[in-house]
Amino acid sequence: MDLGLNGGAYVVTGASSGVGLATARLLLAEGCSVAACARDGDRLGEALGPAGDRLLTMAADVLDPGAVGELAEAAGSRFGRLDGLVNNAGGSLLASWENTSRDQWRTELELKLFSVLNTVEAALPLLRASGAGAIVNVNAILARQPESRLAATSAARAALLNLTRTLAADLGPDGVRVNSVCLGLIDTGQWRQRHARSESGLDYQRWSAELAADRGIPLGRLGTAAEVAFPIVALLSPLSAYVTGATLDVGGGVGRYV
Repeated sequence: MDLGLNGGAYVVTGASSGVGLATARLLLAEGCSVAACARDGDRLGEALGPAGDRLLTMAADVLDPGAVGELAEAAGSRFGRLDGLVNNAGGSLLASWENTSRDQWRTELELKLFSVLNTVEAALPLLRASGAGAIVNVNAILARQPESRLAATSAARAALLNLTRTLAADLGPDGVRVNSVCLGLIDTGQWRQRHARSESGLDYQRWSAELAADRGIPLGRLGTAAEVAFPIVALLSPLSAYVTGATLDVGGGVGRYV
């Protein structure tokens, strides 16, 4: 299926692993140009390979407006255009609200909100000029279905979901669409690190299956980064030109809201 993305140019943040890496690879496979960033430039280069005509890699912290501005400027200079932005940088804090310090609350809110505000502000002139700009914010089902063991992350994710709807309404007249992909449990390095720290005695496959059962995932397993990358790229596609302000869950059915 031709998604109509060939020749377009896209920025992907947090692209050195997991969902960001899978998304960058899929965009490249679709014939797109990609400007990929991550805090660890060496790891990013190892993951995506050497830069070329259609690939720009840059070490950048999305909480640094100057660094993000340089990324957008470099992408525009290299590719001559920018058609989309994938805000993927993130993470989670495993702690109840009463075990979360004020500094941790601030850090979570800053990472979930300012990482998006910085990149959107930097990329917006180029996205407006595209005439078919698209932004996808990678969020979490926690935004609508909070967990007490992830109190600060749940609250920050909810704020990002609200911000996404505001951006969709404000940028729609400029021809820029803004959507969310909300994730459930995805098999990334983060879960494998938690498995290693758990000392459960189970191999990862059994441990993750028990985790899926405990979280009530109807499909009985964790998702993969590739299973997230396709919905993201589909929302960037001009075939989704009438979709904005939408939220797509990719969580194996774990969402229990209507």
